[in-house]
Amino acid sequence: MAAPAGEQLGLYISIPFCRSKCTYCNFGSGVYPAAEHGRYIQCLIEEIRASRRWSENLGVELPSRVDTIYLGGGTPSLLEPDLIAQLFAAIRAEFNTEADAEVTVECAPGQIADATLAAFTQAGVNRISLGVQSFIDREAHQSGRLHSRAIVLNDLERLRSAGITNLNLDLIAGLADQTFASWQESVSVLLDTSVAHASIYMLEVDDDSRLGRELMAGGVRYHAEFVPTDDTMARMYETAIESLAAAGLPQYEISNFARPGFESRHNLRYWERRPYLGLGLDASSMLRATRRSDESEQPGYVLRSTTNDDLKAYLDTSQPPETAWLSPDRQHEEAWFLGLRLNGGVSISALRQEFGNPMVAHALDTVEKLVERSLLTFDGETVRLTPQGRLLSNDVFQEFLEIANPPVSLTAR
Repeated sequence: MAAPAGEQLGLYISIPFCRSKCTYCNFGSGVYPAAEHGRYIQCLIEEIRASRRWSENLGVELPSRVDTIYLGGGTPSLLEPDLIAQLFAAIRAEFNTEADAEVTVECAPGQIADATLAAFTQAGVNRISLGVQSFIDREAHQSGRLHSRAIVLNDLERLRSAGITNLNLDLIAGLADQTFASWQESVSVLLDTSVAHASIYMLEVDDDSRLGRELMAGGVRYHAEFVPTDDTMARMYETAIESLAAAGLPQYEISNFARPGFESRHNLRYWERRPYLGLGLDASSMLRATRRSDESEQPGYVLRSTTNDDLKAYLDTSQPPETAWLSPDRQHEEAWFLGLRLNGGVSISALRQEFGNPMVAHALDTVEKLVERSLLTFDGETVRLTPQGRLLSNDVFQEFLEIANPPVSLTAR
């Protein structure tokens, strides 16, 4: 099954190593011995080399041209320069990387050695995302961050001096001891840096993070009792949207803001349902292909996921990734809850062309109910979240997940 003509691929590379584990973090990352870094990169390289064989066994052709690469974590900047060079050499040996490819690396402020920065530029990295979370030193330290405001500002200067000017800064609304005034100060400092992109997140409360577990249990560890209220977090988020827009960084996705032309090309792949291949610990992929069934061919999506979310298991086993074809119902659901993340919204005519009118008509019943609740707008062609809908986006997305919920089995290949 050939990839559609001219289609390009995005690569997500999971680097799960951290110097410390932040209290709010719910990702599959951790503090591991540096001795494991080399073993992990070798496993990644083997996975990269095996990716085309995996796709051929499934009957799916991977696009050969790559136009976005994203190293996430974790803290990829903890890798030694020679490991960075080995990893990118393996990527370029297996895939044709476009000359203008967007190559992003997530970094923790204060954890980018000069030699590492040189290795990044040599490898073609042209975009850096810094996990600042707060410019108030007390708030950053209490959440487990190891940097100060001065360190962040110094890193920005170093990155720009090295020729990397496409920069993103993350902030989190809802950290322990954060006040509305301190939040406004963090946003103001971010704007003073003149970065081209910002990500604004509201604190997620779930049992996958230490702070989340304390909040759910009513505990006090990690200063859980000093986490702002939901109403305060919502106000923080809303004022950040206004401040960023006024400074020339309009919102284009629930959590993302950019100067025109600096939107994250890689992350847009997820929301626009364009193909990407995830490699490494706890990584997932979605590839578009044509599936033959009953002597007919239908466009579809293959979901690929790494089964291990534990580093030791990933390093010690050669278990193949799990794969599944997404049913049309599942594809339809994803078109709604991924597309609605974007300020541009969901095109009804495009959905009808892809899924047919009966399926879309059923979803429009849900749209009508959410419009009545002031969570969506619908002008006859495009469905968008309202400002209130963005605050309650998880509730909105759940409504679309309940349109149909067919079982999807993952089968090892």
